[in-house]
Amino acid sequence: MLIREVDPSSEGTRRAKRVAVIADVHGNAPALRAVLGELAGSEADLFVSLGDATWGIQPEETRELLQAVELPAIFVAGNGERALRELRDGRDGTARERWMLDHHSPATYAFLDTFVEHAVVHVDGLGDVRFCHGSPRNDTELVTPATPEHRIRAMTEGVPEQVVLTAHTHLQFDRDVAGIRSVNPGSVGMPYAEQPGAFWALLGPHVELRRTSYDLEETARAYRESDDPAADAMIETLLAPPGPDEVTAHAEAHEFSE
Repeated sequence: MLIREVDPSSEGTRRAKRVAVIADVHGNAPALRAVLGELAGSEADLFVSLGDATWGIQPEETRELLQAVELPAIFVAGNGERALRELRDGRDGTARERWMLDHHSPATYAFLDTFVEHAVVHVDGLGDVRFCHGSPRNDTELVTPATPEHRIRAMTEGVPEQVVLTAHTHLQFDRDVAGIRSVNPGSVGMPYAEQPGAFWALLGPHVELRRTSYDLEETARAYRESDDPAADAMIETLLAPPGPDEVTAHAEAHEFSE
């Protein structure tokens, strides 16, 4: 069954009792498959993806898995989806960017073109929740467990929701700061964590940060068998990722990744 896509721009705020949230799959189909296998018992009534879905080793397999989810869904675009659009529009790219461009089919591009910039859902127990990739103001903003109050206030200026879900940093956290509950579900496909696995979250009525085990070697093998120009570096990051403290320090020093 194809996914029943939700139009978050329709009149009124969508409501959900329990929301499954993923982010940053980065074309890691085995990791995504493992997470989706756990959704059957989650009682989720809405599925939200926070971007950078297919930018990785298995874009076609990833798209097919996402389109097979039997839940209403919202797909938020990340900087990966934006980069693919810019490349299609003629921007010069690196060798890996050109590889990505060539390894996405017309069907996958049609799917990515349905993604939205951000969305708001009223979640039972949490109220109105804003979903975005980097931050409400920029898809490359680096929000971490250490992002200071002044920057949280700046990135949520004009945003009425008090719960904000972001992605992009591949760090899983749940934090109250500056009157905002700042949550990142973590990365499904390339997490920066001390434990291996695929990271995601369930919302409603609380925030549940989840981790799903899967066979990392299956993904590493797919990289080895590919002609991805960044294969060696991606395998290293997958199997021996930088720690959360290192990633946080780097992100806070830069604030934006572009």
